[in-house]
Amino acid sequence: MHWDFRLDHPTIWVFFALAIIVLAAIWKGIHKVMGKALDDRAGAISKELDDAKNLREEAQTLLASYQRKQAEAEEQAKQIVEQARTDAEDMAKQARQELSERLARRAELAEAKIANAETQAMAEVKARAVDLAAKAAQDLLRSELKTMDHTALVKDGITQLGKTLN
Repeated sequence: MHWDFRLDHPTIWVFFALAIIVLAAIWKGIHKVMGKALDDRAGAISKELDDAKNLREEAQTLLASYQRKQAEAEEQAKQIVEQARTDAEDMAKQARQELSERLARRAELAEAKIANAETQAMAEVKARAVDLAAKAAQDLLRSELKTMDHTALVKDGITQLGKTLN
C-alpha cells in the first residue's frame, strides 16, 4: 500500500485526530486510570480465586466430615443390627428354656395328679373291699346266728368278758 502525505487526503486527518486523542488521553493520565482499573480487576479476580479456594477447602473439609459421619453411622448401624441379632438369639434361647421348664412343671403336675388319683382310687377300692368284707361277715354271722343257740353264745361272751376284766 502506498502512503500519500497530502493534506487533502482523509487518512492523514484520521491519523492526526487519532494521535491528538491518544496524546490527550496520555496527558490526562488515562493510562494510569486504565492500569488502576486493570489492577483493581486483577485484585478482584485474585480475591475471588482466594475465596473460591477457601470455599473449596471448606467444602472438602465438610465432605470429609460427612463421609466420616456416614462411616460412623454405618458402623453404628452394623453394631445395632448385631446387637439386635444377639438379643433375638438370647430371647429365643430364653423362650425355649422357659417352655421346657413350663412343660416339665406341667409333666410334674400331671404325674402328681395321676399319683393322687391312684391313691384316691386305691383308698376307694380298700374302702369298698372293707365294706364288702364287713357285709360278707355280717351275712355270714347272720346265717350262723340263725343256726346257733343264742343263750349259749351270751353265756360264753359273759364268761370271756369276766376273764378279760380280771
